[in-house]
Amino acid sequence: MTVETIKHLNINPAIVKALDTQGIYQLSPIQAQSLPSALEGRDIVGQAQTGSGKTLCFVIPALEKIDVTRFCTQALFLCPTRELADQVAEQCRSAAKHIANLKVTTLCGGQPMGPQIQSLKHSPHIIVGTPGRVMDHVQKRRIELNDVKLRVLDEADRMLDMGFEDDLRIIFGPMQSDVQTLLFSATFTEHIERVATQYLRNPITCKVESADSKPAIEQIGFNVLSHTRTQALKAVLTHYQPKNAIVFCNRKVQVTEVVDALVEEGFSAAGLQGDMEQHARTAVLMQFASDALQVLVATDVAARGLDIDDVACVINYTVSEEPETHIHRIGRTARAGAQGMAVTLVSEEEEHFLRKIEVLQESDIPLKGAQSLRFHKNKISQPDFTCISLSAGKKQKLRPGDLVGALTKDAGIPGDDVGKIAVQNSMSFVAVKARSVKRAMAQFREGKIKGKRVRARKL
Repeated sequence: MTVETIKHLNINPAIVKALDTQGIYQLSPIQAQSLPSALEGRDIVGQAQTGSGKTLCFVIPALEKIDVTRFCTQALFLCPTRELADQVAEQCRSAAKHIANLKVTTLCGGQPMGPQIQSLKHSPHIIVGTPGRVMDHVQKRRIELNDVKLRVLDEADRMLDMGFEDDLRIIFGPMQSDVQTLLFSATFTEHIERVATQYLRNPITCKVESADSKPAIEQIGFNVLSHTRTQALKAVLTHYQPKNAIVFCNRKVQVTEVVDALVEEGFSAAGLQGDMEQHARTAVLMQFASDALQVLVATDVAARGLDIDDVACVINYTVSEEPETHIHRIGRTARAGAQGMAVTLVSEEEEHFLRKIEVLQESDIPLKGAQSLRFHKNKISQPDFTCISLSAGKKQKLRPGDLVGALTKDAGIPGDDVGKIAVQNSMSFVAVKARSVKRAMAQFREGKIKGKRVRARKL
């Protein structure tokens, strides 16, 4: 029998009653796929977009497992952000509304430690938190996790992007080997696969792709001559004015030439090619990922393994000679249901490569004359953020929350002016809006983070 409704799950009537009062009867596709196996105790890897109802995929199994007469932590939900943790905790409390004496505690960074410490003295049944703060409490022995029956990684892709993998190792250390693990992620990267292999046992994979999650890429081509290609690229950038763009070249020498031409004209651009040293490559990638660089120019080899969301536009400076490479290139845009654009500059000699691409993707790429585009120098835009590199990272016990605190509390920088943060082994990167860069640099120069001074430089 197909499981379609909450009542089909044969769970605690108190949970059914609570969900009933919220108007939740039918199971969403990800719930229908994952809940029967999760309730049987199986590990789950679930892939579904935000808003798919995945929170109940782990809240219901957790509530089913918990023995409220035992005053110990029996379920742990880890979320990448405080906002998500608060939402998850609220949904957990709502679903447990008619289960007497069940206690849920939220542990997140940016909140006072005192109330959290007091709450932990009474051993909550369920802890919902961000990895950094949960790890803090684990290391100070305020939490006992050896009785945890179920653990959850929610929005695991975002969690790993934020550099929390080492925190997970510390948090999961005290747990029993037979703990049930549920992992949910909007994307399934190699990073996610590695973590799943490390912490999950023979997981069931549940994947739901909504109709609107398929890439929505608008493709267009422009005929160019060899000597008008660079000018056409500049015209494309000012005509469509994408927030950011990746420009793909077939050869390394083209990357250098294109970057030089764009920078000379006033664009915010940098190159990525195989001869670069790792530290230089990392700096460029961090700038682009943190919206501190508008145009990334790259060869296909250098761009392998890139995992950057929210790329507005892909521009093929030269047509790929392999049709599969073209598909891979344009797949950098329109991720997670977003709209995207792919522009291809095509010379007469390259048109036969374009035909092969059209056959492979089973759709035509409309071609226009590049003379229909005009380059407008006054429409060259600059990035909203500046990326700052810091000489400390995980080895120095630095975490994203430490940087947020130093900038917002100590330097008084508005929270909206602090962008993406990446903490690596021995260095970190933080994006700051242009108007707050001076204050940020002064804070790093004159202040301390976790009692230590760090060197900072603008990229």
